[in-house]
Amino acid sequence: MPREYTYGPFQSRRLGLSLGIDILTKKKTCTYDCVYCEIGSTLLLVPPTYEIKNPPTSHYRNEIKEMMRLFPNLDSITFGYNGEPTLNPYLGDYYRITSEERKDVKWNEKKPYISLFTNSSTVYLEEIRDRIKVFDYVLAKLDVGNDKDFIKTNRPHEKVPSINIIIESLIKLRSLMSHKKFDIQCLIYNSYRKDFNSNNNEKNIINLGNAIKKIKPDAVQIYSIARIPSEYFVYAIREQQKKSIVKTLKEIVNNEAIEINYY
Repeated sequence: MPREYTYGPFQSRRLGLSLGIDILTKKKTCTYDCVYCEIGSTLLLVPPTYEIKNPPTSHYRNEIKEMMRLFPNLDSITFGYNGEPTLNPYLGDYYRITSEERKDVKWNEKKPYISLFTNSSTVYLEEIRDRIKVFDYVLAKLDVGNDKDFIKTNRPHEKVPSINIIIESLIKLRSLMSHKKFDIQCLIYNSYRKDFNSNNNEKNIINLGNAIKKIKPDAVQIYSIARIPSEYFVYAIREQQKKSIVKTLKEIVNNEAIEINYY
């Protein structure tokens, strides 16, 4: 059977054995054009209210059923990849079908999470939060804690709200998911260019720590570039830098209930 929606499974640094689900178009469509993006430049930069009207077909149900049958050892079934998945207004329908088919599989151990990667740009919209809150596991991106670094790092569409609004929206989403798994992901990078400050700067790390303290996620994942980035002038931070960032964040957050790790 030709695969239209799924890719992998592959071993994820943060999710274990993950089956990817792509419900967007083949052209990368996103609200951000991040300098570090590992799947290339955004071909269609859109506002958070943009909709990719791509409903699930019967082929989706058949495909996800077959992939679950073939891989009964999955840790996660993960929505993401070619842009921002919350732009698809049928995301809830995809979740429902996936959840229904998951019930019929004899899993080797525990059933996998149904997970969602989001860049957090759409979460200020109430309908998006309602769409997201059903997932077992949400991994929400927050690379920056101030607007100056936000513009440089994530290069958002002009209609994307300020980073403070995004942070307040993540606090609201977290409150809706108190019995689900909710993590914040922070990709930190360096820059070769003297005229381009990366998000690996003291002010940004402090701002991030203060934001995380307010959001109160289950965990924070610090990671860096692992594949070829969108822009030539950015590169991965070293392991020692990751350790230092984790240490700083732990001191600011000062909450043992929030796990902060690097990958």
